[in-house]
Amino acid sequence: MGILRFNYRSQALCRYIDITITYPTDSFSYYDMTKETRHHVGLDQSPKPVYKPGMKFQTVYLMHGGGDDDSLVYRYTNAELFAQRNCVMLVTPDIANSFGVDTNYGVEYSTFLTQELPVVVQTLFASSPEREDNFIVGYAMGGNVALGNALMHPELYHTCIDISGGIGLTVNTETLKEELRGEHFKNNFPLYNHTFGDPDEIEGSKHDIFPIAKRNLEKGIQLPKFYFIAGSEEGFIRDRVKADADTLKELGYDVTYICAEGYKHDFRLWNKYIEISLDQLLPLKRKPIYT
Repeated sequence: MGILRFNYRSQALCRYIDITITYPTDSFSYYDMTKETRHHVGLDQSPKPVYKPGMKFQTVYLMHGGGDDDSLVYRYTNAELFAQRNCVMLVTPDIANSFGVDTNYGVEYSTFLTQELPVVVQTLFASSPEREDNFIVGYAMGGNVALGNALMHPELYHTCIDISGGIGLTVNTETLKEELRGEHFKNNFPLYNHTFGDPDEIEGSKHDIFPIAKRNLEKGIQLPKFYFIAGSEEGFIRDRVKADADTLKELGYDVTYICAEGYKHDFRLWNKYIEISLDQLLPLKRKPIYT
């Protein structure tokens, strides 16, 4: 597996940003062996995929949790291994504790994630631009980042997977308002209220994604498939994830909810369900796309 930590100046964020990208290179050959040549050198198995100009990979945008950065998920999980065996690119930008939104203090993380990042990745790397080849997955805060941006930009992603998304954007507007009025998130995430603003002004704002979810259905546009995953021992986070799943399902979205028995809010859960997401849930081709 090839892994690259890429740094560039983001126009949307007005700063340099780190992005970790993985490539499924281990199974590739730089030349195309004939059947006779493979037999001669003792390789009777199926031929390896070959590097060719213009080839593309399906891409999973993997959003990290609160307090993490773009590299932590690759150090604390086997995401790189899971991506290798499924022949898919992973892209993880360092979005800090931004909740993946265009913040009220002026830094536009959602604009970065949905308008700038895909263009950069598809221009500089072998990432397929087709909607059917792009997916967004996140754990903890990143689960809410995935949910919110998939609803705001359904044209970008075939599937969205929210694992343990217990903070930030939610289709249950009252939940976000209550969190902004409470002390827990203020104490643990000092920028929480600065990011979303006055709780009394959330309804109808850019951070209110429930009406966006409804409008998507009214427009009759192609919508992502949604998976919501929570550990049975995650307490209020489990309840919040289940509530988001129920609300979208009641609206008419294609939703699957999974309760992981015995799992808490930690990397044991996230490692397991990043693996299941890539191995089972996402409709991956598991081979390069030759154009």
